[in-house]
Amino acid sequence: MKITYLGHATFLVVMNGKNILFDPFITGNEMASDINIDDLKVDYIFLTHGHQDHVLDVEAIAKNNPGTLLVSNFEVVSWLANKGIDGHGMNHGGKFKFDFGTAKYVNAIHSSMLPDGSNGGNPGGFVLWDDSKCIYIAGDTALTKDMELIPKTCPKLDIAILPIGDNFTMGYEDATIASDFIECNQVIGCHYDTFPPIKIDKTKAVEYFEKKGKKLMLLDIGESITV
Repeated sequence: MKITYLGHATFLVVMNGKNILFDPFITGNEMASDINIDDLKVDYIFLTHGHQDHVLDVEAIAKNNPGTLLVSNFEVVSWLANKGIDGHGMNHGGKFKFDFGTAKYVNAIHSSMLPDGSNGGNPGGFVLWDDSKCIYIAGDTALTKDMELIPKTCPKLDIAILPIGDNFTMGYEDATIASDFIECNQVIGCHYDTFPPIKIDKTKAVEYFEKKGKKLMLLDIGESITV
């Protein structure tokens, strides 16, 4: 499984030869100016919720990649269906087997209004797995005890992508507790530094994780890792 960070909360995950894009917010992110959305080859777009900093580039990327399937909650999928984008709606606690593996839609504590003010349903996160690897993409969320259900209902996690920027989501201190709940000490941080309210001291964040016996990876935009 290859994971590429595209800024803010946007990731491209390759599983079993399929390119799965999460929460595309690229053209509106000055920090991601070196990323050209026209170059992205995508089979799936997963959206954790409806906020603009997670859905901004969905239409453009989907239209550049005919046959792309959108996966999100029912309300977000319905909203984008009106824009001509094919989707697969899910809801909390449900899972579905796709051609790359299985995806489960799990709880998040946040909000989810769409850019035009439409109802974005309830926010969530995703756990994706195949026969060998499992990843949790938390989306925007506070720390929640619901995370303790993930290792009870999903395969053992190899890695987790957690928000660490505070203010709109949990901060890195709470993210270490989240890693305990999900029983995964390998964490990629996201949703930090893009806007003034979520700027963090990255050195302190990494050191805080280390003191807890955990590893926090803060990838450069465009950087990839293989799990």
